[in-house]
Amino acid sequence: MLALLLLLVPAAASATIVNVELKFAPYVGTPAKEDKVESVAGVAAIFVNGVPYGEQPVQKESLPVLFKEREIGPAVWIPVDALGPVVRRGKNKIRIEFMPVDEEVSYRGRLSWTSVTDEENTAADDGKTMATNQTGAGREEKTGKGRMIFEHEIVADFVPDMPWHHYEGVTSLSDDDKKKLAALVMKRVGLFKPDFKGLYEILGRNERVELAKIKEAKCVDAAHAAGVKIDAPKAAELGFVTTGNPEVMITRKDGKLFRPANPESFVKIKGGEEIQMCAGIALSLVFPPQLVVVRDPAGVWAVAY
Repeated sequence: MLALLLLLVPAAASATIVNVELKFAPYVGTPAKEDKVESVAGVAAIFVNGVPYGEQPVQKESLPVLFKEREIGPAVWIPVDALGPVVRRGKNKIRIEFMPVDEEVSYRGRLSWTSVTDEENTAADDGKTMATNQTGAGREEKTGKGRMIFEHEIVADFVPDMPWHHYEGVTSLSDDDKKKLAALVMKRVGLFKPDFKGLYEILGRNERVELAKIKEAKCVDAAHAAGVKIDAPKAAELGFVTTGNPEVMITRKDGKLFRPANPESFVKIKGGEEIQMCAGIALSLVFPPQLVVVRDPAGVWAVAY
């Protein structure tokens, strides 16, 4: 019911915004008249403050159309508080670039947004008393073919203010910078060794990770014992993305930055599927498809996220 209610009442003046949610749907159909529309297959690339955040595939499927506001079920849902330190306290710009599989199909794209507050507010609608903790709803729609781009600016006073958010922006990299970043990549690969102290330190910084359970399961130990190895690119294979922000993204020119050197070894991990899954999740968090790094005022590079 919250989606229905968010347009009915303004938030109380004392309510504090604790999150912003964005929802995107590329579709064909008539939501004003139909209870379902069909999403358009493609890929949605997400950028936060100009930094590539990730890509999400969109499948062709039915999306529900809900309530008298004719809200469309999202193909892509972005809760801002889950985006991590890429979001700054204050103003941020989020961009979605959608590329359909069929570039000749004519379709509509809808981006909608709403703020979530820490208090519920009530209102009467058609004789019924209802409550919501959402406010500031809005939407934008476009019609076209091929690539479609949406941008929306949000204010995120609910996220932590990180020191590196205030570092000087990076627009280019010297040969010395690239050597240091290549060494940083190799240093991370070296963390996958007993007693896994550095690896556990990285996992411990993630609030969503239950580090104690990972240690108790000893799934990282089991992966190492099974012969799992992490492949990192050579210096010449590295790619670098600068956006004018403090962040620099390190990638591999032909794919993921880190990947298993011998993926078949995962099935050799002893302890069953739960241990294998535990190891896979832990290693994927420490060795992601790309690294985002920042350079402090003293010129020292470090991983930001």
